[in-house]
Amino acid sequence: MMKKIAIPTREGMVDDHFGHCAYYTIVTFDEQNQVLNKERLDSPEGCGCKSNIASVMQEMGITLMLAGNMGMGAYNKLSAHGITVIRGCHGQVDDVLRSYQNGELQDSLESCDHHDCTHHEEKPVYVIQSFKK
Repeated sequence: MMKKIAIPTREGMVDDHFGHCAYYTIVTFDEQNQVLNKERLDSPEGCGCKSNIASVMQEMGITLMLAGNMGMGAYNKLSAHGITVIRGCHGQVDDVLRSYQNGELQDSLESCDHHDCTHHEEKPVYVIQSFKK
């Protein structure tokens, strides 16, 4: 069975911040785990976990993401769309692909709080000060 994976990419490297990557490298593997096809999926503007990227990837048949870091909001959104995430991937995309093919990748189980999407949902706080003369 063919498998499609996505890698958040910036300048040929795995982007450490999933939500702000330049684009995604989409790789299709054949039944023997050999690369059949590589394509580029441009990243939506803004934070990835606030976009429809998870549903777009699901429609493309992507079932795995090899990522650097991401917050739990993004992780949960991808998981809800049937996409398994392996976090903690670093370096050149081709090196990460080789590590994946060799079965050497494991999820770091780490999420970055400052990459989480809760910062987009906070309401601004207005401080009103009155000055008496």
